[in-house]
Formats: sequence, structure tokens, C-alpha cells
Amino acid sequence: MYIRPFDPWKSKLCTCPFKYTLNVYTGCDHACVYCYITSYIPNAFKVRIKENLLPNLERELRKLKGEFLVALSYSSDPYPRIDEKLRITRKVLELFKRYDVPCLILTKSNLFERDLDILKTLKCAVGVTVTTIDNEKASLLEPNAPSPKERIKALKKAKKEGIPVYARIDPIIPFYTWEDFDETLDALSFVSHITVSTLKLRPDSWKRMEAKFPELMKKLAPLYRKGERIGGYYYLPKDIRLKLLEEARKKIESKGITFGSCREGYYSYPTCDGSHLVL
Repeated sequence: MYIRPFDPWKSKLCTCPFKYTLNVYTGCDHACVYCYITSYIPNAFKVRIKENLLPNLERELRKLKGEFLVALSYSSDPYPRIDEKLRITRKVLELFKRYDVPCLILTKSNLFERDLDILKTLKCAVGVTVTTIDNEKASLLEPNAPSPKERIKALKKAKKEGIPVYARIDPIIPFYTWEDFDETLDALSFVSHITVSTLKLRPDSWKRMEAKFPELMKKLAPLYRKGERIGGYYYLPKDIRLKLLEEARKKIESKGITFGSCREGYYSYPTCDGSHLVL
């Protein structure tokens, strides 16, 4: 199956409403240093095409009958660089339109701007992840992704087309992206909903962070060693984590934006993921 119920890890901290997820491609070429998919997808930073995706997907959509939300994507970005040429995600959206499938788009790309003509005809919301508005920091964390400003510019165009828009500020990294949180939030103040999440490390992403950010990890490693281990992830100590989330929530809600948190065991309203913008 290509369309599967969300939350394959069955995390005890996941608060998402029921939805399906579809990864249009296998792998993701943004190559984010903190990425979690390298723990379960071989050659995760190499994008591969799924054989016979479109005909098989159409068969699955006929059975779903548009009754549930389908999210694009969580294990691979729906708009990798190769999609500029292949346009497979656009063909998927055309199928969603044919079968009246509500959808939730999440990306670190600005390529969705190309598909605004079809996105505005769907029951959908479009979101971008912006870890930090600082281009230099973002280029180190997410070396192959378009700049945060390019993503935000495209999201503003989506809003002008009448498409509900949301964002993720994710992950919040103490001593690094948290230092720019106010500026990042200001740049996203036009969205309806923001989801945040603190940095959660697996052993492989821990190693990449140490290799890329040795001085930063000298500060972070002692904190994570004292923190919680939940579902295979190293979390910050609960008191530090909840303090960050509380401060983020207050800042976001003070701008009239609804707040969500992802796999934190913390508050979200009306939903953690922004799916309320569609349903």
C-alpha cells in the first residue's frame, strides 16, 4: 500500500487526529542534518521513484472514496528537486482532485508554487517547515533545501490564492535556532497555525550533529544525556523542554495564531498538525 495510516511508530506522544500519509518518493534529498528517516530508510538522502505509483495509487484512492485526510509527506518531502522535472507530485494532486481527497501538504521547498493552480481547487492546506529564518544557519542544517525566505515567499502566494496556510518551526534547537525564534515567528506571522517541536535525536542524527556542529553539541550532549529516551529518540530534559514549548506557545498565540506541538506530550489547539484547516 502507498497510502497508510499515519504514525508508523505508534508514539505514545503522538496526538494527531486520524489521517493517512503518502510519500510520493522514497528518500529525501534535502539532507537535513537532524533528519530521522536515516534510521529506517537505506540511502535516505537519495530520492527514488516508486514503480507504478500512479496506477496503484488510483486504485487505492477509489477505495478510500475521499473520506479521510491524506498528508504529503512525512518520510520524504513531496517536492524534492527532481520533482521540478518529473512533476509526479502534481500528477498525484490531479488524482486527489479526481477523487475528491482532502490533503495536507508539508514541505521545505518552494516548488509547490508551481502547483497553486490545482492546490486552490482542492480541499487542502499548505504548510512549510522553517527551522530558522537565518539563511546561513538554515543552509548548514538543511543543505539542499531552498532558503527559508523562498519558502515563505511561496507560502504567501498560496495564501493570496485563498489556500489555508500553516507552518512548522521545527526543530527548536537550544543555543541555535531558538536564538532566532522571534524573527522566524515574525516572518511567519501571516499563517493561521504553527506547530513546533524540539530537537529529538536518534543515534545516527546525533553523530551527524556532532560532525557538523561540534561546539554546539558540546552544549547539547550533556542535556540530552540527562533527558528522556522516548520511542528511540533522545529528548531534552522534560523541564527544559516544557519551558521552551510554553514560551513558544505564548509568543505564537500572542500573534493570534493557533498553536500545535508535535510528539511532545504538550498542549495543541485545535489540532497539533493543522488538519483542522482542511476538515
